[in-house]
Amino acid sequence: MNEAVRQRLIVTADDYGLHEAVNEAVERGYREGVLRAASLMVAAPAAEDAIARARRLPGLAIGLHLVLADGKATLPPEHIPDLVDAQGWFDSDMVRNGFRFFFLPRVQRQLAAEIRAQFEAFSATGLVLDHVNAHKHFHLHPTILSLLLGIGRDFGLRAVRLPAEPDTGPWLRPWLALMRKRLDRAGVTYNDHVFGLRHSGNMNETVLLDILQQLPEGLSELYLHPATHDELMPSMAGYRHVDELAALLSPCVRSAITERYQLCHGFGDPAAT
Repeated sequence: MNEAVRQRLIVTADDYGLHEAVNEAVERGYREGVLRAASLMVAAPAAEDAIARARRLPGLAIGLHLVLADGKATLPPEHIPDLVDAQGWFDSDMVRNGFRFFFLPRVQRQLAAEIRAQFEAFSATGLVLDHVNAHKHFHLHPTILSLLLGIGRDFGLRAVRLPAEPDTGPWLRPWLALMRKRLDRAGVTYNDHVFGLRHSGNMNETVLLDILQQLPEGLSELYLHPATHDELMPSMAGYRHVDELAALLSPCVRSAITERYQLCHGFGDPAAT
């Protein structure tokens, strides 16, 4: 990263394609607010609507939100029976699945096939791949990261989210250090800091203004889960999607960013490097 350029910010919406309420919020956040990037779930129920909107918004940077937990797979269940249920859904037991991904070659082969299928589905949209991250930050897992980097080379992978929020707990630091080393070795760019883990689902105006008081030096990514209404699915109970959209549209938030920071259109923006 270029140390001479400081105080750069990417504002991203995750779970793009999950629901039309998310897609509408992403479009509004871009047109009327400070949102400049979104991470697409290629097999989610409203993915087609999300892709159509993205084509109407060429300035919105779109990345792949890789889903390997608590979501729908791209491949049919009979192709990846060790990963999904009969309806093609991943479960949310990331600890159990993490062990299986690491130790079982049969599961690893199915995992590789699904990751490739998600990259292929994104490529088929014709959208430029700005970045890749994973639902629930599952790309911190070393097996998933290896497959993501290896397969991603075939699809023009150039940037990956590093889920490193300031004051990260000590248990996570060794994994982040390993991830940085592997991203550097692969020549893949990444953010220096991220904001959204600690307040996930509650990134409201007050929280954003507090974060924007003093961003660390370097490239920061601030990610949210906006939507035009709450209670999208059981696993997101308690998420205040509407408040997050309001934060993206807030004149106070816009002013705080404009006064202090360079707002980047994704990782591919020359200002982000």
